[in-house]
Amino acid sequence: MSRRSFVRRLPFSTVLLILLLALLGWAWQERVAFWAFPDIISAYTAKEYCSCRYVMNNDSAYCRSYVKQWLPTSGFNDDATTKRITVSGLGRSNSATWIGERQGCRLAP
Repeated sequence: MSRRSFVRRLPFSTVLLILLLALLGWAWQERVAFWAFPDIISAYTAKEYCSCRYVMNNDSAYCRSYVKQWLPTSGFNDDATTKRITVSGLGRSNSATWIGERQGCRLAP
């Protein structure tokens, strides 16, 4: 009985293992970007809605459809008196505030 190598006995498993290791290495390299991604969803939605609503003076229904994304947001608050938008999504929350005609909207701290 001859002994064959692991690669010759299981070529597809070997290729899948190599691909899995490459994917894990790439994910480790991009871990900072993956960690920042949840903030991007709520920040983008708040800023774009604020600009649509208070800079371009569109109605709220249009602006809600304008900022709708594939990943849903879990919370949305449009305070018309202070012109401040707060959006929650993927466990993070961000706000944008209308500053003025020339400055537009800015993400709030």
